[in-house]
Amino acid sequence: MSNISSVTEFLLLAFADTRELQLLHFALFLGIYLAALLGNGLILSAVACDHRLHTPMYFFLLNLALLDLGCISTTLPKAMANALWDTRAISYEACAAQLFLFVLLVVAEYCLLTVMAYDRYVAICKPLHYGSLVGSRACAQMAAAAWGSGFLTAVLHTANTFSLPLCRGNAVDQFFCEIPQILKLSCSDTYVREVGALLFSLTLTFGCFIFIVFSYVQIFRAVLRMPSSQGRHKAFSTCLPHLAVVSLFVSTVLFTYLKPPSISSPSLDLVMAVLYSVVPPVLNPLVYSMRNQELKEALWKLMFRCVAGE
Repeated sequence: MSNISSVTEFLLLAFADTRELQLLHFALFLGIYLAALLGNGLILSAVACDHRLHTPMYFFLLNLALLDLGCISTTLPKAMANALWDTRAISYEACAAQLFLFVLLVVAEYCLLTVMAYDRYVAICKPLHYGSLVGSRACAQMAAAAWGSGFLTAVLHTANTFSLPLCRGNAVDQFFCEIPQILKLSCSDTYVREVGALLFSLTLTFGCFIFIVFSYVQIFRAVLRMPSSQGRHKAFSTCLPHLAVVSLFVSTVLFTYLKPPSISSPSLDLVMAVLYSVVPPVLNPLVYSMRNQELKEALWKLMFRCVAGE
């Protein structure tokens, strides 16, 4: 039986066999990556430079942009390099680092989306207490808790995953090192070995999910009771983008990590991975800016300054 000590590298999923298709995938990934860098970079710059956006909602949006940049930068550059250089290999150390960073960023983003749901809940349902409940200190603490939860989860899962003995080769059926795909290579009872990490993750996952659902039930009840159609429109314009982001991200992540093995297939796993690791970092800047007049004005102001050379 070969164990983890004998594994020096893993082989990631190849998107194509022919050189032409590999270069096409490289060009496609490069375009997606540059779009994510541009969109999230603009949001970071706009929020940092425009004093009108120095509010709790935009502070959390800035953190979300950072997480999105980190998430897509953890997976896509290696996939692009493999497509460009016609290779599938990733070293054991690089695979462990990639898995650690990816879990950290995904869990932190999930927790941050929960915090953002709380921010919208307080803003709409308890507006008179918004300043005291979501002050600058509370914002920093909630953001730190999101990042800290991601770090703790990443440590637990990375340590558990890479302590398992492997006896089913080193081919990973994914374009990055993902926990379910690494566990498929193990020859031990993964659920027994990972019981502590799984209990922590499930508690965190369902706790956040229930809180998000509760927050939006209360938000929609409050919005529908508003007498002013203008007030309802403004409330929906700040909540619907966040709800769309949460729905896509949470549904794909939960399906990927909690689906039964009987319905697993390489093509389905690939689609789900793309939907939660590549699509959100590209779409989030568009979703949050399309219906947000303040952010659109800040972005136009920022781009005008860049064109004018100020």
